[in-house]
Amino acid sequence: MFAILSEADRHEPLGPEDLERLALAAHLIGKAPESDDLWTRAHHAWLTRDDVPRAVRCVFWLGLDLVLSGEWARAAGWTARARRLLDAGQADCVEEGYLLALEGLRSYLAGDTANAEAVSEQALTLATRFGDPDLTNFALVSLGESRIRLGQVDEGVRLLDEAMVAVTAGEVSPIVTGLAYCAVIATCHEAFDLHRAREWTAELSRWCAAQQELVPYRGICLAHRVEIMRLHGDWTDALDEANRACRWMRSVAATQSADAAYYQLGELHRLRGEHDQAERAYREASRLGHTAQPGVALSLLAAGDTGAAERAIRTALDAAEDRTSRCRLLPAYAEVMLAAEKVDEARAAAEELAAAAGAMDSSLLNAVSGQTRGAVLLASGDARAAQVVLGHAVATFRELDVPYDAARTRLLIGLSCRETGDEITAQLEIEAAESVFRELGAAPDLLRAEKLALKATTRTAGLLTPRELDVLRHVAVGKSNRAVADDLFLSEKTVARHLSNIFAKLGVSSRSAATAYAHRHDLV
Repeated sequence: MFAILSEADRHEPLGPEDLERLALAAHLIGKAPESDDLWTRAHHAWLTRDDVPRAVRCVFWLGLDLVLSGEWARAAGWTARARRLLDAGQADCVEEGYLLALEGLRSYLAGDTANAEAVSEQALTLATRFGDPDLTNFALVSLGESRIRLGQVDEGVRLLDEAMVAVTAGEVSPIVTGLAYCAVIATCHEAFDLHRAREWTAELSRWCAAQQELVPYRGICLAHRVEIMRLHGDWTDALDEANRACRWMRSVAATQSADAAYYQLGELHRLRGEHDQAERAYREASRLGHTAQPGVALSLLAAGDTGAAERAIRTALDAAEDRTSRCRLLPAYAEVMLAAEKVDEARAAAEELAAAAGAMDSSLLNAVSGQTRGAVLLASGDARAAQVVLGHAVATFRELDVPYDAARTRLLIGLSCRETGDEITAQLEIEAAESVFRELGAAPDLLRAEKLALKATTRTAGLLTPRELDVLRHVAVGKSNRAVADDLFLSEKTVARHLSNIFAKLGVSSRSAATAYAHRHDLV
């Protein structure tokens, strides 16, 4: 459409309605300067026809582009002009609501959430009175975002779900559709609502795929999609998608979304142990405006530079002022502090995270908080309390289908069981985590799990006397007490006594369990 209308406009200036269509097409294919010029032309064209409401509507679309691109002064100037035009004409029209909606967006982005909520309510009232679906949707999304940020999470989510019904039913214009998707997905991420983020990201992906030339909403779509794929354990596909997202965004200069895509690419490389690739991706994300934290700090920690990791994560947390940003940093902060043997600081981070999780009522954040609290309890010497907290976290991670975090938590459970002397359960948990790490390709975590498993084998061997090890090895290959006695030149009574001691030390109650243990720990 853009090419056809542009060609027509070169031969003969378009009328206001066609100018609006051309402005919309320019916006959707990422030609922001051309879009702004066309909305301006359409505005003037409607004024020459004395149609003030339509002229003001063009100001709304122009102002929307300006606000979202950070040109607030120009947006304010255009809004003031539109307000003067409406006041002069004393028009009772839905465009009053559009100007309120624009004010609400500016207030929300500026952090004045209370005003954003108030004017969005007024805009919704006007949208309902005039039956305008675009304004209704825009106001519902703005009101939902505001109420979530004000702590009214259930009500805010209800409003967002209502708005998305109209979007998926195709009842609103393309610009409002794209903005609704982006706003709702961003809010879901802010609220750590993984279920909704996954659902709406999938819907946005389908919508974008049906419109191949669409630019403004594809970048954030791809970045969120990569993150969700990573959380759900689809690392190979996520890596392909992340590389594809970065290439695509470089080709269209979508820098506002490219930083997030490069950060997700860095995270995937870090988790796979590909440190050089991770560093390059983090650097590119940082160059484009992303803090690249906590990924950089965790990468430094994995490389053994605990001091640098501590300094990096402290800097990032000190700069994080809003609750959401701090929640994304606190788990890594606690992990680094534990590595630096600063348990009190890790505990303070875990307590702040737990308070935020309780206030936000997010299953994902509750699980992350439990994992962090469990690690702190374990480091503090309270292994039994750690087991309870970590057990709840694992259950939630599994319910959410977040395998990597579930495996890391099971590794902590294994360590806590080892601290309480339950070597059998410890080994089962470590082996379960090891299996997930191997399947995902989480090389650093797999190496750690393998070392812990090997340590368990050495530890087990140390629990038994040399003679008890001999007895266990013979039993594990299926020999009877009589055969063991004959091979080792012992009495059957002595073999039975050795077996009783072996069962007690290993925490098992049968020959088959002892045999399984011996094979599992390579004692045969």
